[in-house]
Amino acid sequence: MAKPTAKERVLDSYEEILIEQGPGGVTLEAVAARAGVSKGGLLYHFGSKEALVDGLLERLSRLSDEDLEQARKAPEGVVSWYLRTAITDATQRKPLHRTTMATIRIMLNEPRVFEVVQIYNQKVHDLISEHVGDSLTAELVILVGDGLYLRSALGRDDASRLLDRIDEIKARIQP
Repeated sequence: MAKPTAKERVLDSYEEILIEQGPGGVTLEAVAARAGVSKGGLLYHFGSKEALVDGLLERLSRLSDEDLEQARKAPEGVVSWYLRTAITDATQRKPLHRTTMATIRIMLNEPRVFEVVQIYNQKVHDLISEHVGDSLTAELVILVGDGLYLRSALGRDDASRLLDRIDEIKARIQP
């Protein structure tokens, strides 16, 4: 695996501070120190806090698009894949999960973050609707997935035990 670039380390550090401390903990100095770069090095890649938000949103969009592509290609089907990854993404701390958690921390303070999240949510809804045949069933699948994701993100053991029952859950949502 390739060593992360300075720019990637800065974004990783920004995410970590957002997750641990929220927006109030973010200073350019703190992000630079955590990333192991000078403040000038940070400013080279991200000229302001707003540019850090832009970088986070670009990362979220890229990771989300990659995630949707994996769903489309999943041998078990989109719905099973969506429900299964709602649990495993959080417990395995995949990059999309970490970026999502960081994004949630700033969503209330940054309307443009909310807009990007809404776009991704619509893409998820459209993909699931395409595979289940109707909008209401898609909403139910998403709600179950959101609940599983939240339980898993909060460290609830019962979420991971449900992995073995994904087919049963899917059958109850989409008979």
